[in-house]
Amino acid sequence: MSVPLAVAQEPLIRVRELSKLFGPHRALDRVSLDIYPAEVVALLGANGAGKSTLVKILAGSQSADAGEIRVDGQARQFTSPLSARRFGIVAVHQQINEGIAPGLSVAENLLLDELCRPDADFWLNRKRLLERAASIAAGLGLTLPLEQPIEHLGQAERQLVVLARAFALQPRLLILDEPTAALSDAEAQRLFGLIDTLRSRGVAILYISHRLSDLQRVADRAVVLRDGRLAGEFTSRQLPEAVHAMLGQALDAHVYTPRVAGRAVLELQAMQLLPRSTAFDLSLHENEVVVLTGLLGAGKSAIAEVLFGLRTAACGTVKLNGAEWHARSPREAIRSGVFYAAEDRASQSLVGDFSLRRTLTLPFLERFTRAGFIRNRAEAAAVQAQVAALGIKTTGIDVPMAALSGGNQQKVVLGRWLLGEGRVLILDEPFQGVDVRARREIGQLLRDSAKGRATLVICADVDEALEMADRVLLVRDHAVVAEFPRAGLNREELVAALAGSDVIEHPLQATPRSRASA
Repeated sequence: MSVPLAVAQEPLIRVRELSKLFGPHRALDRVSLDIYPAEVVALLGANGAGKSTLVKILAGSQSADAGEIRVDGQARQFTSPLSARRFGIVAVHQQINEGIAPGLSVAENLLLDELCRPDADFWLNRKRLLERAASIAAGLGLTLPLEQPIEHLGQAERQLVVLARAFALQPRLLILDEPTAALSDAEAQRLFGLIDTLRSRGVAILYISHRLSDLQRVADRAVVLRDGRLAGEFTSRQLPEAVHAMLGQALDAHVYTPRVAGRAVLELQAMQLLPRSTAFDLSLHENEVVVLTGLLGAGKSAIAEVLFGLRTAACGTVKLNGAEWHARSPREAIRSGVFYAAEDRASQSLVGDFSLRRTLTLPFLERFTRAGFIRNRAEAAAVQAQVAALGIKTTGIDVPMAALSGGNQQKVVLGRWLLGEGRVLILDEPFQGVDVRARREIGQLLRDSAKGRATLVICADVDEALEMADRVLLVRDHAVVAEFPRAGLNREELVAALAGSDVIEHPLQATPRSRASA
């Protein structure tokens, strides 16, 4: 970790006795916090601890019920994100799609803040717009298809667009909520380097992450929220104590227990995802958990999309339970017992104002239907069982999904597919926004329930891969290029395998994807 500048005598941001109620639930309870220039403050807390609420109040997206925020010693009230930005406070939220404007190009999204200014005239000069967008992208080391619609990018590429735009605003306080959730180690390291640069320029950063390796790399100190209250402040060397304060208990060391693979459930033979990509074979077996990992744009999600009927491969065959099989639509895949939870839960897993109950049972509603009517008691019992099994924090099963924290929304999406009797379960970045204890619980539940099912988990984070996998498959250039049995595999070996020579030559290239995979 880089050594920060000497801490200023006066804080840039001073939060005092901040409180926020949502009905009977107290999301924040008299929280006080100081943030100084030229420091990175890690904000820790389990799902539902109040982190996102604090961030939204600081960024002007929500108002507090009590308390005050001072900037440079002066009390300020933010009525919108724009009013917060006037004082140099810029936030990149966990829900990346909140910072994306659908229907606009990548370039227009990079310049969204500038285009919204009353005196903006970029729309009159396309060449100038593209030159300015290219300059912003270059600031984060990105190679992006600037003229393509933003919908053609995957979740990780969209995250990089939002990050680049935030950096270009030259903030005084930059709030980053799970900024590496969809990024691999290589992209995360580039981001950390830019954070070091901002800190050296006197920028304050509030950094929220459940990845302890991130916090060890960037944080100068840590502040912990638990149940809406400040639970303690810690130095960067006291992260184990911070985790204890966050969870209310120590986190035991993870012990890997191998599983014995059964018969092949799903087999890909001579699979070629793109016309010019390398053909590969892949088999998924009963009882085991296989992890796909790789850099941004490597093609990890494309494999899942082929299996779920969202994308057509250039060539190759798929066998399910020993018989040749091809899903022409998600509906066909689900009927065949192939389930998929996409990376972008906001646009691909959640429906409008659906409740927790309806979101969880949606694909299997006919199980709870008789003569055209939903058997509410049976449905409620199944939902309650999943809420308890996954530790979903909620005031009831009929609350809207928007009332849940990001991590608890992720648990609902996972619980939905565990309701069905699937032969193949594919999860794309299932731990985004999930705290470390919940990640362990979900991982253990997946492994405990894997008997008779093939489980494929896509994740960019090396530590998550090693916690979950019986086998790790490395994806590069839209092909599986290497396989590692989990037994004996360590972090250094996996990182080295990810960081091939092409990674150095093309550090952060974002590959355009089809609309179906966006």
